Amino acid sequence: MIAAVKKLDDENVVLHLRRKDQPVDVRLKAVESSEEEYRLGIWVRDNAQGLGTVTFLNGNSQFGALGHGIHDVDTNELLEIAKGSLYETSISAIQKGEDGSPGGMEGVIVYNRYNILGEITENTDAGIFGTVDRIHELFADQTPLKAGRKTEIQRGPAKIRCCVDGVVREYDVNILKVDLSEREVNKGIVLEVTDKELLEKTGGIIQGMSGSPIIQNDKIIGAVTHVFVQDAKKGYGIFIENMLEHVKS
Repeated sequence: MIAAVKKLDDENVVLHLRRKDQPVDVRLKAVESSEEEYRLGIWVRDNAQGLGTVTFLNGNSQFGALGHGIHDVDTNELLEIAKGSLYETSISAIQKGEDGSPGGMEGVIVYNRYNILGEITENTDAGIFGTVDRIHELFADQTPLKAGRKTEIQRGPAKIRCCVDGVVREYDVNILKVDLSEREVNKGIVLEVTDKELLEKTGGIIQGMSGSPIIQNDKIIGAVTHVFVQDAKKGYGIFIENMLEHVKS
């Protein structure tokens, strides 16, 4: 978009956009700025990036991640994406969460072709989805898990898998509530971190852990999605069934 605008002169241009799901054409005239460049008075979100956790891969090289969508930081609306890339990330620092102040991970992404793990094709309220390249090379040591139905989930002990120190580990959590009414697609599970090691490292659930798989009775049942702002040890999760609806078997 920026490159196209730089090529403009004082001609009229037509922007094709969508407003409330309806196509609209808007005619504008470029204006010469003090830098002797022609510009348009528009606000465009050219790209977005973030740090999160891949929840699952299936045998067809399809993945699901985050358990919630990527939203515009200014409007909080779900972003519509044309395409995206999934990158490997190195965690460089952890900001511990506290009650009233959610923590977060700081990561380093090297934007080159070697670090691209796959392609993002869909951004939804249930997570981001796409395909992974070189699945047999990159994930050959992973042990498959069955997916558990939401009706199988029990209150009580469970595990989450996440990477906060460069190694994927399992940590203890306790499932406090299962809401089958699904008033919100990504908040059907309420859980609490009980693992002393994870609490020491992160203070509970922090930004970057979204998508961390929840495991109970040797089945993947969901993914971590949100933290309770006033209680960093607690948060929400999404049912894995809701995420699997977005991948083809």
